[in-house]
Amino acid sequence: MKEPAPIKVLIAEDEEMLGTVLEQFLTSRGHVVTVVRDGRAALEALRRDAFDVALLDIVMPELDGLEVLRQVVDDPSPPQVIIITGNGTIETAITAIRLGAYDYLSKPYRMAEIDVLVRRAWEKRQLARQNALLQSRLDRADALADVITRCGAMQAVLAMVERVAKSDSPVLISGETGTGKELIARMLHRLSGRGDAGGGMVHVDCAALGEAQMESELFGQEKGALPGVLTSKPGAFELASAGTIFLDEVGALDIKAQSKLLRALETGSYVRQGGTQKLDVDARVVAATKTDLPAAVATRAFRSDLYYRINTISISVPPLRERVADIALLADHFLRAFGGAVPPTMTPDAIVALETYPWPGNVRELRNVIERAVLLAPAGVITRNDLPLSAPAASGNGADADAHQLTLADLERRHIEAILARANWHQGHAATQLGISSKTLYRKIREYGFVRPRAG
Repeated sequence: MKEPAPIKVLIAEDEEMLGTVLEQFLTSRGHVVTVVRDGRAALEALRRDAFDVALLDIVMPELDGLEVLRQVVDDPSPPQVIIITGNGTIETAITAIRLGAYDYLSKPYRMAEIDVLVRRAWEKRQLARQNALLQSRLDRADALADVITRCGAMQAVLAMVERVAKSDSPVLISGETGTGKELIARMLHRLSGRGDAGGGMVHVDCAALGEAQMESELFGQEKGALPGVLTSKPGAFELASAGTIFLDEVGALDIKAQSKLLRALETGSYVRQGGTQKLDVDARVVAATKTDLPAAVATRAFRSDLYYRINTISISVPPLRERVADIALLADHFLRAFGGAVPPTMTPDAIVALETYPWPGNVRELRNVIERAVLLAPAGVITRNDLPLSAPAASGNGADADAHQLTLADLERRHIEAILARANWHQGHAATQLGISSKTLYRKIREYGFVRPRAG
């Protein structure tokens, strides 16, 4: 792992001698320091560069320190601000803290005190960033995220994950829809130790974003980059600094986005959309795909140089039909997860049906099938007839036949609709329960034509 980067400090001080003394002292302590002489220059510097801590004199030409604080506090990733004044009052201190300042310091002060404050402010900023990333992971995390297997092929995948997790090399995870590629990515990140060092895992759903969205999603966007863009925002690479960026369904990227991604990976740097400041790529790249990328390379739908760049380490996740030994094990796990204090049991014919079904939707489909069966099975016992796996032989009961002829799309539609209703149409909560991103859920709502019920 890399050594921690030095703390980037902005000093806004109109007293030239004091600003120079501060600069020399903080530089001697290992910090990277920039000095400006007025509030307008401070605001421009904060918009142009990413600082960890800003020391703002409260009385400056152009804009005072409090006004600069007001204008930057709501930025996507603002620095921690320490307000400095020569004639401070309690009212001024309270105002600064209420506006979001980390602390308030009156002149004269000791230089060692400044260094301690800067380091504590930096620690708070790092903690806030880690907490935000942790919350993002918790919002996305599936409560059933443990890998449960006794299949040799899947155990080989887990062994590979353990061997390569500590590496910085890019990883490409391939496998059909629903096999658990994101789960493998989370395992790689967790075992890498990057989370312990303060880095997060940032998920990018490449299939859910158009060409225009992709650049700002990956690399961020500066205020005014496009009409209507009123604030700057960091991109996934910036948020994943010192951590892992997970490019889900990377094969869905268009050629233009592929080129920009390749350039960032090759040069190790990028700029925000509409910006000029170079930012370093400091994230481990893990990509996933359900498509045949070598075939896409052959047809020039996917760049060969990008494919080789992200495919340093390959992990192929087997489909569920090749993990027959795991089917009953997983089914029991889902029964206990969805069944409450007294989960239902499965009859032998139900287990046989599960083990002989081809599972086109893999583990995700099995989970949905078990959840539906738990909700609908009578008397706490699930039989073959409670599992919507395939159309049965002709039956005189038309309603029963219809219930068992659900396609995977029908099952997904009903499942999403039920979860939305259960979550009172709170799309964030529903996406978490479904184990998908909010953007993917939004796309599914449009795809299936769901309409939010009116209140009352």
